Amino acid sequence: MSKAFTKEDDYLEDDQDFDEDKVVSPALQGKNYITPAGLEQLKSRYKQLKYGERPEVVKTVSWAAENGDRSENADYQYGKRRLRAIDRELGFLGRRIRSAEVIDPAKVLKTDVVSFGATVTICNEDDEQKTYQIIGADEVDISQGKISWQSPLAAALMNAKEGDYVQFRSPKGLQEIEVIRITFK
Repeated sequence: MSKAFTKEDDYLEDDQDFDEDKVVSPALQGKNYITPAGLEQLKSRYKQLKYGERPEVVKTVSWAAENGDRSENADYQYGKRRLRAIDRELGFLGRRIRSAEVIDPAKVLKTDVVSFGATVTICNEDDEQKTYQIIGADEVDISQGKISWQSPLAAALMNAKEGDYVQFRSPKGLQEIEVIRITFK
């Protein structure tokens, strides 16, 4: 029976059908720090795909396969492509969940320096203040001020204290910023 019609047990299983080097970019390999909320988002997406979307696509593909000629059956062709995409994403999410190292910002002991989970208010050279939370790569949302701990800005801010000036490379070139406030939420 095709893998498309079999039930997979859990995201903690080994995903042997996926070549991790082809799916995970080098930037995402190595440490996978994540906040508790970020891990819950990954698990929620995994469950939504596995128990919501995938079974529906399997039903559609099964129905389309019963209709005869598969070579010209758009429902069958699209469904098989969508199943492959879902399975790739499930494999990726499963690996990210298994490799996650959860760090709760509310439990950080050393709160006077910037570290993973910190919410940092900075002031740039144009006297504009911006606030960023330093989080895991899977949680990034620049519109909400959430940046990856691997980004150039976050890397420059690591271990800085309030009142420190740090430099980092941006698309605009070398910039200097001042750390105004550090909080952990």
